[in-house]
Amino acid sequence: MTEPLTERSGRVAAARRLTRRAERDAAGLFLAEGRQAVAEALADPARVREVFVTDAAAAAHRDLLAATPVPVRRVTERAAASLSETVTPQGLVAVCALRDVPAERLTADPPRLAVALAELADPGNAGTVLRTADACGAGAVVFGAGSADPYGGKAVRASAGSLFHVDVVRGTALAGLLPRLRDAGATVLAADGGGETTLPEVTDRLTGRVVWLFGNEARGVPAQLAALADARVRIPMRGRAESLNLAAAAAICLYTTQLAQ
Repeated sequence: MTEPLTERSGRVAAARRLTRRAERDAAGLFLAEGRQAVAEALADPARVREVFVTDAAAAAHRDLLAATPVPVRRVTERAAASLSETVTPQGLVAVCALRDVPAERLTADPPRLAVALAELADPGNAGTVLRTADACGAGAVVFGAGSADPYGGKAVRASAGSLFHVDVVRGTALAGLLPRLRDAGATVLAADGGGETTLPEVTDRLTGRVVWLFGNEARGVPAQLAALADARVRIPMRGRAESLNLAAAAAICLYTTQLAQ
């Protein structure tokens, strides 16, 4: 039996570079860590280049790795830790192809439900919105120019495998995309705490194709983008909280849309 790869091996070093966004974009690859993410990745093995696993993780996940056609490479605990961005590495990491689709796919045939993110900053929120969008049946999530990278380690973990279930569009200019989505028959709604209408008041507009636009955690949706929406929508609140965080607001808006559709 060959010795496990160390953190100094060429393969591990190449994979470690994927913890940086520029390297991910250049290679067209990203890392998915942990059983849930790796299991979802291996559901489409053609898009997985290799899997790194410690001996302990291999024993724990023998059922997952036994039948895969993807190369599985043993690594030391230190090598696995070098690929992880967590305090407690799980010892199971897959190298996967980026899942981006062109914005034209959305404008040609918008899904029943999609999400557009304007200058979203926190990668944890990026992953959480992906997970929520997936749970509510969304077909795509658009990460507008300047938004966090959904392929970073924190975002991938927060998505809990949902990154592999929805179409991802990155880096597109929302000022050009939103009008094209409206022209294609989608209703664009901007979530805005100061919106002129409330969520219950737009229920009748949620039955067709809907794109929800969410903004930066601190600044909200930029005014120039909100002006392109069919409506600016606020979530009514009875309590004394000043506002909802982005992930909570997205969950409420998307779940309400799911019920209407």
